[in-house]
Amino acid sequence: MTVSYTWVQWNKHKKTYDLIMLALSLIFVATFILTSTLVYKDDESISAMILAMRAFGILAIILLHIILCIGPLARITPLMSPILYNRRHLGVMMFFAALIHAGLALLFYGAFGVRSPFAGLFDGYHAYTSISGFPFEIMGLFALLILFVMASTSHDFWLAFLTPRLWKSLHMLVYLAYAFVLLHVVFGALQSERHPALAIALIAGAVTVSALHIVSGLKEIKPSLQAQEADAPWIDIGLVNDFPMDQGRVVCIANQERVAIFRHKDGISALSNVCAHQAGPLGEGRIVNGCVTCPWHGYQYHADNGQSPPPYTERIPTYELRVEGERVLLNPEPNPPGTPVTPAAVPPSTSNNEAGES
Repeated sequence: MTVSYTWVQWNKHKKTYDLIMLALSLIFVATFILTSTLVYKDDESISAMILAMRAFGILAIILLHIILCIGPLARITPLMSPILYNRRHLGVMMFFAALIHAGLALLFYGAFGVRSPFAGLFDGYHAYTSISGFPFEIMGLFALLILFVMASTSHDFWLAFLTPRLWKSLHMLVYLAYAFVLLHVVFGALQSERHPALAIALIAGAVTVSALHIVSGLKEIKPSLQAQEADAPWIDIGLVNDFPMDQGRVVCIANQERVAIFRHKDGISALSNVCAHQAGPLGEGRIVNGCVTCPWHGYQYHADNGQSPPPYTERIPTYELRVEGERVLLNPEPNPPGTPVTPAAVPPSTSNNEAGES
């Protein structure tokens, strides 16, 4: 969360993360170039520029796969949440790796002729009906343009300027970029690569990304608690003990937005499940330092009013709850964002039972 815009939102943890990722990336590039130089000798030797071009291209693809896996992994296990916080920095790093790959390709294949580098690289490829002669560079260019737009709008300034919904829709284009990257490799490197390792790695990466998204999607359509349908203004959402202390639970209401339920020291509160930052799932978060904390980027809200602690200004809708016996009842009509609601009191007998069980 930030109350003012800065060029790069670095804190100690982000600096450490970025330095580690940068070091690992450079080690990968250096290792790839050195290993390839030792393997391909004499008549099979490859120029250093081509090796560097391949190294940065492979690095960009690896980082893209990691980025696409972070989101669903964070939905499957909270252990990935710290990595999710830094995904945008990793995305910018991936874009620069792809940009260096493209720049080296332009220099090597198109910089020493009488025409411009772009003309030298892209002209002469018109066999759109041929697999071996398909202009794979076009696919790479499309992917790079999409990644450029995403990297240049990754700052929270653009999130606020474009609105979270439009910003999120724009950044969903990463999947289109991923498709272009796969086509770029399939119609390019795979056409001349004799060893099946590259094809196997590419297929394994695509299968992994798809499988993780399917698994996280199945978890998404199966919320932790299913509210009973009823015509009455209040609906039963479960037992008091269904809601663990300081942890969120998601309640699905027919034809309405999901609701995040949190049990805390003052009672039980209900908020919108949608974070005001990037529509993250608040119900998969927990209470940290007295505030509901989004598992995606750490945005926080007071449980009793849906307001971010000052000086922050984000607000989300709240809901009314009440406890009858050991059952928790929810009024499914949301209050305007930031509306204070008294937490539903937990019966002492229920609290004592839970304390005894723990």
